[in-house]
Amino acid sequence: MRIAGACAALLALGRCSSGRSSVPRGYDLQAPTTFPARAGSVRGQLLVVEPKAIASLDTERIAVRGPGGAFSYLSDGAWADRLPKLLQARIIQSFENANRLRSVGRPGDRLASDWQLLVDVRSFELAATGANEVVVELSVKLVNDRSGRILAGRVFSARMPSAGTDAANVARAFNDAGGKVMADIVIWATGQI
Repeated sequence: MRIAGACAALLALGRCSSGRSSVPRGYDLQAPTTFPARAGSVRGQLLVVEPKAIASLDTERIAVRGPGGAFSYLSDGAWADRLPKLLQARIIQSFENANRLRSVGRPGDRLASDWQLLVDVRSFELAATGANEVVVELSVKLVNDRSGRILAGRVFSARMPSAGTDAANVARAFNDAGGKVMADIVIWATGQI
């Protein structure tokens, strides 16, 4: 019985590694790495709070918005993590790449922060309405962490055409649009503080 059980387990593992798994391929976003030079010293500490999103976007599934606003999801790909968590990680990495602040982290990192960056995900979907394009729209607020007052707020958006509706092409378009939005957020936020 033990040998039969071990054989069954090995066969199951073999099936998982054969590429026939029904688990969709995971896609990541890349943080921008190049930023214009900025005069002045590196200063301040910023916390990037996990972005807020409606339930349709608060998932690892890649959203598609069809005619009439109905949501569906790509079946051949997914994000590497829940979209808000992935965006938080890449926004932090973008600020780190820009090297304009003394420190950047997330709540719980034990930073004595000066500011918090609050993000609401308005859109992060493939608009499948004929001309396939991805739409990224983030509403961002910069808050003084000591007083709780909003220093500034702005909506950032980008649209990029997708060469196809398969996950690889859609993820590539999201990477371009998301990279532009994240770079714009970093430049704007560091200009405010």
